[in-house]
Amino acid sequence: MKIAFFSDIHANLPALETFFEDVDSENVDAIYCLGDLVGYNVWPNEVVNLIRQKQIPTLMGNHEEALLQPLLKETKLSNKELTRAMLSDNNKNYLTALPRHLLMNFVANNTSFTLLMVHGSPKATNDYMVIDYPEKEVLEMMQFHQADVLLCGHIHKPFHRIIQDGNTFKHVVNIGSVGKPKDGDPRICYAILELDKYTSSLNSESIKVTFKRTEYNVEKAAKAIEQSEFESSYAKALRIGN
Repeated sequence: MKIAFFSDIHANLPALETFFEDVDSENVDAIYCLGDLVGYNVWPNEVVNLIRQKQIPTLMGNHEEALLQPLLKETKLSNKELTRAMLSDNNKNYLTALPRHLLMNFVANNTSFTLLMVHGSPKATNDYMVIDYPEKEVLEMMQFHQADVLLCGHIHKPFHRIIQDGNTFKHVVNIGSVGKPKDGDPRICYAILELDKYTSSLNSESIKVTFKRTEYNVEKAAKAIEQSEFESSYAKALRIGN
């Protein structure tokens, strides 16, 4: 089975359109979105509408969770308040009803293999699951959910970390960001996970993780920011992947 995971679009419609064009060529069996559809750019409704139209199973990110907070009275609207003002009521209701995690269980050779999808970490949508997150804490979170693979976003930096847990192996996969990469590469990033009948937690190499990078119209996205009320620093960040 071949599954695509993407995250952190951040209202970047040109990046999302490129993602869908690219993933179509991969012939995946399923697609999941791990949250942060909105924030930092001018197309929150267009991004949400496209994901809803394609019926992509989607998680709540910290930017969606922020919509649950009381409206702040500010002289200059923040990124999150600008996004809130742009969103339609229908899309706000959709975003604030999203789940915070999803579990997917496979059985091969009478052995269970479980994927846990979150935005930040199993603790919180805004928790930073970095590559050197304390091993003991990672294992505790994964053991609690009986997960073999933890898929997350939020930090906008892709990695695949393997942790040995007794006779088994746990995988932590940060899928990177489609709309706002922060690893010095401005191209969109998403992950493809491949499983088969031999997939097992006893074999560290029995799953295949591929990070896909594809160029998109960065200038269109950056100029849209510069022509809006969003901070121009967000445009510079898109151009340099930071």
